[in-house]
Amino acid sequence: MQLAHADPSLIDSPQALRRLLATLGLVVLGNSSMYVVSVVLPAVQSEFGIGRASASLPYTLMMVCLGLGGLWTGRLADRHGLMPVLWLGALAVFGGFMGASLSGSIWAFGLAHAVMGFIGGSATFAPLLADTALWWNRRRGIAVAVCASGNYVAGAVWPPIVQYGVDSIGWRPTYMVLGSICGVGMLALSLRMRQRPPAIPASAAAGANRAAPDRARPFGLAPNHAMALLCLAGIACCVAMAMPQVHIVAYCTDLGFGAAQGAQMLSLMLACGIVSRLVFGLICDRIGGIRTLLLGSALQGIALVLFLPYDGLVPLYVISGLFGLFQGGIVPTYAIIVREYFPPGQASVRVGGVIMATLVGMALGGWLSGWIFDATGSYHAAFLNGIGWNLLNLSITGWLYLRVRRERADPRMP
Repeated sequence: MQLAHADPSLIDSPQALRRLLATLGLVVLGNSSMYVVSVVLPAVQSEFGIGRASASLPYTLMMVCLGLGGLWTGRLADRHGLMPVLWLGALAVFGGFMGASLSGSIWAFGLAHAVMGFIGGSATFAPLLADTALWWNRRRGIAVAVCASGNYVAGAVWPPIVQYGVDSIGWRPTYMVLGSICGVGMLALSLRMRQRPPAIPASAAAGANRAAPDRARPFGLAPNHAMALLCLAGIACCVAMAMPQVHIVAYCTDLGFGAAQGAQMLSLMLACGIVSRLVFGLICDRIGGIRTLLLGSALQGIALVLFLPYDGLVPLYVISGLFGLFQGGIVPTYAIIVREYFPPGQASVRVGGVIMATLVGMALGGWLSGWIFDATGSYHAAFLNGIGWNLLNLSITGWLYLRVRRERADPRMP
């Protein structure tokens, strides 16, 4: 049964704020598996006696399924509301962690993470980003950033906790405890998400601070062509992004610093990513999504270059923090761009599509970096590969920005 939309007066209201806080908690719990798998990667690789590329496979499967699942869970949320979808997600997160803890091979371990991605994590990412964008108008950028920052809160909170659990009781019991906490927490918070988003008044569709672009031709292009370019840009930036995020723990282990130091660097990186997402959200509200994406892409490229000449312990902590500050706001910016340049009625499917592309990029980048390591024996070439993909993202984003500028100067531009 279709649920009625809420009163438009609830946009930017205290109720929208309470819903945003519940959303933040759901993202923290539902996306835990994205980051803890990197922490247990050395232990899993050692226990199953496999190479680095094979050990990276569960992460790749999870991210691909997370992207594909975002389209499916988004459609379910459009039809039935968020709460039933979140219930499914909670059961998948609980079952996935339990299944992974009992796995006897890397394939069973990977399948459990694929389930967590396809149903569990996907229920608390793209659908919640799209939902949040519909509850806010004047502060849409910062609201979406708060929602998306839950992903990095998960990355800042869970890795050191899981590393402590791995050192104390082993990775299998740690997975069991984490699955119980996240599954029960998601079920409780989902009760706050019964209401459908408000119907958006036509006067609010363009946003409070900027004139509406031609939504029939985003960036002066056919909608599907514009969407394809955004998806390619999303894949490219996230292939680059995945190199440090997925492999920093293994990288530190190879350098002789130990997995605990790597987990701390990952936590620092993602904690700085929280700040980045909030700051980039404020920037989005002032300068728009496409210019914010261009800024983030350029800064991420700088951070990746810094990994090449420095491999000492202190420099790696500093660069990890900078990387988090520079790249953390990139992914939620795509949701803002979709909201700015495409019709509001297409928000869920368009946001789901572009978020799927970014997750495919993370999946490809995580596996590709492991494959390059196995082929070369070091991560130097993997960092160079990430820099090349980042240049592709920068080129696409820059070209779209130039089209926006020319279109504003000459609305007749084809």
